[in-house]
Amino acid sequence: MSTSPRLAALIDALRCMPGIGRKSAQRIAYHLLQRDRDGARKMADALVEAMEHIGHCRRCRNFSETPLCDFCSSERRDKSLLCVVESPADVHAVEEAGYKGVYFVLMGHLSPLDGIGPDDLELDKLAALLDEGEVQEVILATNSTVEGEATAHFISEMVRNRKRRVTRIAHGVPMGGELEYVDSGTLSEAFAGRREVL
Repeated sequence: MSTSPRLAALIDALRCMPGIGRKSAQRIAYHLLQRDRDGARKMADALVEAMEHIGHCRRCRNFSETPLCDFCSSERRDKSLLCVVESPADVHAVEEAGYKGVYFVLMGHLSPLDGIGPDDLELDKLAALLDEGEVQEVILATNSTVEGEATAHFISEMVRNRKRRVTRIAHGVPMGGELEYVDSGTLSEAFAGRREVL
């Protein structure tokens, strides 16, 4: 059975999203064409608007429609605290936890095997931000993967060389987690990061 070239192009375009393979893209395309053309048009318009108008904050690299994002331009944020995260999605997660400082978004992590080095993460911008002198503590909130840990180590050296305090978010047993269901690596991190009970 031959497929319309436009339908094939739509299916192929949908595959750019993470976790969407050929079959999932095909189901989405058929659903949009068969049941939700208005939703598809709305999504297409929103995608075009987002691609044309959302860029990066010149200070923290988070997504922003203005040169400085709301976090960097706010007088209510604690500018002495800088949280380094891998992605804008991480900013959202940290915000949900009640953090009130500012951010630096790496847009990835160091990965020599993938050819991603310090220049790709624009760590020179982070260095310039630290050199301004307002930041007193850098909180490393990269993922607890091999690449995330390597990235955190690299940045911690950069921060220490500038005589600033550097901390790492704790890793370990999640709130509400039961020990029998926690994997050994996570439990090991929890033991290593234990603290005194006050």
